[in-house]
Amino acid sequence: MLLESISKIERSAWRLQEIISVLTKYGLADWLGGLKYEWLQSRLVSVDGVRLNTLTQEARIRLVLTELGTTFVKLAQILSTRPDLLPEPLVTELSQLQANTPPDSSEAMRQTIQAEFGQSPVQLFGEFDFTPIASASIGQVHRARLKSGQSVAVKIQHAEIEDRIQRDLHIMAGLAELLEKHVAEFRAYKPSALVRRFRRTLMQEMDFAVERRNIEAFANRFADDETVHFPAVYPEFSSRRVLTMELIDGIAGTDHARLAASGCDLNEFARRAANMYVKMIFHDGLYHADPHPGNYMVMREGVVGVLDCGMIGRLDETLREDFEALILCFVDQDARELSNLVVRLGSAPSNLDFDALRAEVSEFVSDYGNQPLSEFDLSGALMEMTSLIRRYHIALPTEAALLLRTLVILEGSARQLSPQFSLIRVIQSYYERAGASRFMPQRFLRKVRRSYRDWAQCAMGDRRRLRREVPPERTPHAALRPSSSRRAGRRSRDPADRLRSCDAARP
Repeated sequence: MLLESISKIERSAWRLQEIISVLTKYGLADWLGGLKYEWLQSRLVSVDGVRLNTLTQEARIRLVLTELGTTFVKLAQILSTRPDLLPEPLVTELSQLQANTPPDSSEAMRQTIQAEFGQSPVQLFGEFDFTPIASASIGQVHRARLKSGQSVAVKIQHAEIEDRIQRDLHIMAGLAELLEKHVAEFRAYKPSALVRRFRRTLMQEMDFAVERRNIEAFANRFADDETVHFPAVYPEFSSRRVLTMELIDGIAGTDHARLAASGCDLNEFARRAANMYVKMIFHDGLYHADPHPGNYMVMREGVVGVLDCGMIGRLDETLREDFEALILCFVDQDARELSNLVVRLGSAPSNLDFDALRAEVSEFVSDYGNQPLSEFDLSGALMEMTSLIRRYHIALPTEAALLLRTLVILEGSARQLSPQFSLIRVIQSYYERAGASRFMPQRFLRKVRRSYRDWAQCAMGDRRRLRREVPPERTPHAALRPSSSRRAGRRSRDPADRLRSCDAARP
């Protein structure tokens, strides 16, 4: 295993040296040899001209990943979704990372289109602007016009980027194996598995055909919603390395001056965008996983235009139900159930101090449980909960961590447009509108079948425990049967009813 790890690194020794050089420059390579670089910081500046000794360690980590290029930028974006693994200051810093990669030359871009379609850009399109309107880590975007007259945006992958990424992934895999083998504190986080998952995610993002199918899937799900618009895509002008889609006309969510001058009802726009996300998450189980303001536009009449569908999240029904239960634990102030849910959701260490965890969870839910729903800070609650999870070394599934991060960014982005925005209110309204369809007989039967399988697995062990605990004059059936008073006092299982009742009970 050790030789294999070293072999992976040695295949690209020159690139490894480049990585070490950048780490050293930013004073982050001391783990390689125990060397200190404080004296060097006053002589070094970042690529933006900032003196490195004035920056926090989190900022220097961000600059390292930025300077190392596409693979490490994407790694930072993935790590920013894992507040259960990284401290909040570092997660916040990484979430601000923007990759303004220099665009390819016109000749390199022309060769890419020629290789994909057998035609030059001028032959393929009616008009083509060789000056890109944007360039990010994986590709650049150009304006063009189809021969039919339709204005389009053409996203083109950077030349030779796949080879560079594959080389970096080999190095990451080798380093991860060495960390897992020799550094005990990293072992619990399974760095080799994280790198494998990162490879799959990045390879999907590199394939523009995947993004095209994501856009088509979202467009089909929202075909009847006039408040949301996904760009039309043109498969005949798209490939694995080129994506041609409708050029959306609107105001970017980051252009605050134009938004303020537009006269658009930004409160309503924020509500529409949040409604779209809540439907994606709690109904479809397929959602756009990067609700950054730069990824949506305010179109005519306040329609939400959605951009960049390369990063998506998927939820199975079990995880959706667990997350519903998590939110209800907040508002019910149910510390015991929330503690159980956190442990069930994540991968807990064998020496977990469950009593201490439950005590902290109890204090946590009491802090947030007394907030009226109109003022409930869902993103703050989720961030504090993930910090608590990280302190107890509980690793969440990737899907759960991505969902938490998406909701935090969503509420923050919406509040930039509407300071009084409340995501928990939007979720409550969703349940009130969709309650009937959420609890259809078919859905209920699926839950019963899953519960039956869980009970069946535990039945033999529980039978012996019940025989010891139940007095002789009472049968196990009588002991398990709820009394009429308990049945009468049982809480509603409808999340919308419970959210309303909790809000009504608060001052």
